[in-house]
Amino acid sequence: MSEGQTTLDVQRCLDELADVSGDASVEPLVRSLVARAADRLQTLCSVLLHSHYPRLTHGPLNLCSDEVLGGVVERLLKALRAVHPATVREFFGLANQHMRWELNDLARRLDAGARVVSLNESVFAAPILPEATQRPTVSFQRILQAIDSLADPEREVFNLVRIQGMTQVEAAKVIGVSAKTVQRRLTRGLVQLEEWLSDFRPRSGALEAR
Repeated sequence: MSEGQTTLDVQRCLDELADVSGDASVEPLVRSLVARAADRLQTLCSVLLHSHYPRLTHGPLNLCSDEVLGGVVERLLKALRAVHPATVREFFGLANQHMRWELNDLARRLDAGARVVSLNESVFAAPILPEATQRPTVSFQRILQAIDSLADPEREVFNLVRIQGMTQVEAAKVIGVSAKTVQRRLTRGLVQLEEWLSDFRPRSGALEAR
């Protein structure tokens, strides 16, 4: 399914959801909404997992994006029974927040040496990691905290383009601004993140706007 068609289908489901009331009527619409967005949600889970939480893709969790998606879908189904986003922008913003909560929770529990139950119901005894192996996850959490500290316009654009994988043109359509505005906001956000995370630059160099 194309990005444009996904956006149209998701918006149609959101419009229908806004017109109903009662748990019995909401449930099928919520499930249809998540199903329509499944492909894009899968992509977003993969991007976020491998870009910010690669440690979780190795032992003992060996987490894959399908498992993350399962947990996120469960969270979304519960959230959407109470919260009804009005736009595609709001829906994917909600989904992105739940993805980060899901991965952050697993990362914290792994670092603490807790017994972590994987999303496929396999149980791993997670050992207490030495300090050297804890640093990557701590750094990823710092990055997420820095992103959350951006001003709303810059944070929204950063999430859409750099985390959700949209092009600047696609992000502009979702937000309702020009592609140039998206580019300016993304650049401002990246400059701010460079300043806040100056001691933790990727080896490949500074972050670049797409």
